[in-house]
Amino acid sequence: MIRILHAADLHLDSPFDALSEEKAAQRRREQRELLRSLASIRAENGCDLVLLSGDLFDSDAAWAETEELLSLTLSELAVPVFIAPGNHDYFRSRGRWTRLRLPENARVFSSPDFSCEVLNDMGVRVWGAAFTDTYCAGKLAELRIPRADDFIDLVCVHGEVGVPGSRYNPISERELAGTKADYVALGHNHSFSGLRKAGGTYYAWPGCPEGRGFDECGEKGVLLVDIDAPGKVRARFLPTAARRYERLSVGAGELDGFRLPAGSERNIYELTVTGETDSAPDLAALRRALEGQCFALRLRDATRIRRDVWERAGEDSLRGVFLRMLREKYDSARTDAEREEITRAARWGLAAIDGREEAEPLGNT
Repeated sequence: MIRILHAADLHLDSPFDALSEEKAAQRRREQRELLRSLASIRAENGCDLVLLSGDLFDSDAAWAETEELLSLTLSELAVPVFIAPGNHDYFRSRGRWTRLRLPENARVFSSPDFSCEVLNDMGVRVWGAAFTDTYCAGKLAELRIPRADDFIDLVCVHGEVGVPGSRYNPISERELAGTKADYVALGHNHSFSGLRKAGGTYYAWPGCPEGRGFDECGEKGVLLVDIDAPGKVRARFLPTAARRYERLSVGAGELDGFRLPAGSERNIYELTVTGETDSAPDLAALRRALEGQCFALRLRDATRIRRDVWERAGEDSLRGVFLRMLREKYDSARTDAEREEITRAARWGLAAIDGREEAEPLGNT
């Protein structure tokens, strides 16, 4: 049996530009701490080799200390490590991967064409390829692994499965099956795929180990993959995220006494207020009540104005004048889209009359 630590899409030194400057810096530090923890994960779980399937860095604009820490981590992993650069950290001459001082146990694939590294002592062959630009045409169809009964065949590559028109190395299940590999370690998609099978080939992508926005919600982590023999593959997802991004909703009538879930202190939330109201909810007051319960908070107002709000158009007030003007436009609207736009304008206007904000940016505390 061999055990593989499979990780991808670390996106080190991401800007986290939706957060305050201080909290963005803290999140980058936490990314680096995750990098250091990979060596501990490998040692504690007895992994025989490590496959890193691209996008270890978010861009060329990385901190020198992060690059140095990566080199140190690769050395501390103390087993063979294979890196397949992706679209964010693609291989280029005189680029990062040629500049870094990598330890002897680390190999970075540098060509868009597949090459093979043989680990005779393990009975393993590792096939890999690299992005050499931001975009990459499909390459997996060209890989045909000659069968060798004494070896387990692994593929390490960055690419997008099931999207034929993708510009990021599109991969089909037919191509995966055609490789005849025992396991294909993929990167690019940021949600865990689960262990999948195409023909006799198992494949998976672990997703990113740390969420960076509300398009990367939930638990994030890496994979431990066990191969007992050709055709006998198991995978276990290991959570690693220091913080989670989560989306929640709450009805406008339930705001009094609302609290975030237990354990929310470390997480980042987008909270959407829903339901029908006479006026926009007081998001500033809601933020004051919740900001100490989590790391960062984004508030959204998705409430709808109650139909009877138009009854107040008869008031002898600024509110009445405003509503009468909009009600005339509402009644003459020709489509639902126009009526929705006018209703939205009413909500914003009433929020302004009441001195309330319609929404607040993430991270303002």
